[in-house]
Amino acid sequence: MGFHILSGADRPMYAGQIIQYIVTPVLKLKTKWVTEITHVVEGEYFVDEQRFGPYALWHHKHFIKEVEGGVEMEDIIDYKVPFGILGRWVHPILVKPKLQEIFEFRRKKLIELFGTL
Repeated sequence: MGFHILSGADRPMYAGQIIQYIVTPVLKLKTKWVTEITHVVEGEYFVDEQRFGPYALWHHKHFIKEVEGGVEMEDIIDYKVPFGILGRWVHPILVKPKLQEIFEFRRKKLIELFGTL
């Protein structure tokens, strides 16, 4: 996706933390993305919400649970694409496949770093 953190990720996560990125969501178009960590319960979950960026709405919950032999991570994402009917039209063609690609990349990277998921 092209994902570069500009600022805000240089300390442990906390509620109210603002993180700024440059992302390349589609067609190699770079845009700034600003998210806020709104909730953190250490070892259980955290939530990030878009404050500025490519989505009309982005609310991403990350749940972390210790399981036998490791840790399980579950993502729940509520999002809305911009541009009304045009956004809804391109969603299944561009946006949804890109999100699937991003989370598949993360899944493979976690396996590479930590072993079988």
